[in-house]
Amino acid sequence: MNLYIRREASKLWKRLCSEITTEIGLLAENWKYLLAGLLCQYIHGLAARGVHYIHRPGPTLQDSGFFVLPELGQDKGYISETVFTCVFVSFFLWTFHPFIVKSKKIYTVLIWCRVLAFLVACQFLRIITFYSTQLPGPNYHCREGSELARLPRPHNVLEVLLLNFPRGVIYGCGDLIFSSHMIFTLVFVRTYQKYGSKRFIKLLGWVIAILQSLLIIASRKHYTVDVVVAWYTVNLVVFFLDNKLPELHDRTTVLLPVTTKDRTKEENHKLLNGNGVDPADRRPRAQVNVKDSNGGHTDNNTNGT
Repeated sequence: MNLYIRREASKLWKRLCSEITTEIGLLAENWKYLLAGLLCQYIHGLAARGVHYIHRPGPTLQDSGFFVLPELGQDKGYISETVFTCVFVSFFLWTFHPFIVKSKKIYTVLIWCRVLAFLVACQFLRIITFYSTQLPGPNYHCREGSELARLPRPHNVLEVLLLNFPRGVIYGCGDLIFSSHMIFTLVFVRTYQKYGSKRFIKLLGWVIAILQSLLIIASRKHYTVDVVVAWYTVNLVVFFLDNKLPELHDRTTVLLPVTTKDRTKEENHKLLNGNGVDPADRRPRAQVNVKDSNGGHTDNNTNGT
């Protein structure tokens, strides 16, 4: 038993080291895209913080989803956040599964480059939308009478740049159309739909996305229009970008250059299987002088030509 554990631990360690080496190489090539994507996440948070300064609370607008779905109440607002946290953490961990799982289809660096591209495009459209029209927030802390519904003028630039994290992020108002939670949820679900391998998890992802939509409306964190617009906008953006962006490398494709030793092994393998070597790979070989029976010399090619 101990021998088996040591052997499996050794295999896992070798796999981990090999994957780290590969991912570091990919990171060296793509770090600019990751950094730009993370910077855009901060800009999106800054924009959401800015719209809170111009938010004006008012009566909650008439909403069909509010009529259909019963209000969960302020004390149950954590339910939708818990579901979203589970989705986020699960997807984050899945993107790192190539480090420990033998069967894998993705590279962690490349999948996050793609995901961040989807997020940035959707968030750019979201910023334009919620700055175009400011609606009175339906959330409890955004309603009239709440101290958090309006933000006082900032005392300095640092107060704005730091976003009053995390309180300023949790208790934001004014950034309604369209839902940021649904952007992340749908991007994650669609990404796993394409690159994941478990059919049950793919189906479960869509069920959770629908459940998340209903919980957001029932918690009165967004109007129904915020969720509906997110559903078709995110899917259209991901569909468009997915066709424009280059496809991810296949895990069966070797990213590192093939050495001469590996090339020789591959040629021998082809010959053993009865497959000839590519004519373009054949190299002229040296000629050998052989004496004939008459004492003359005959030039023969060792390759049989």
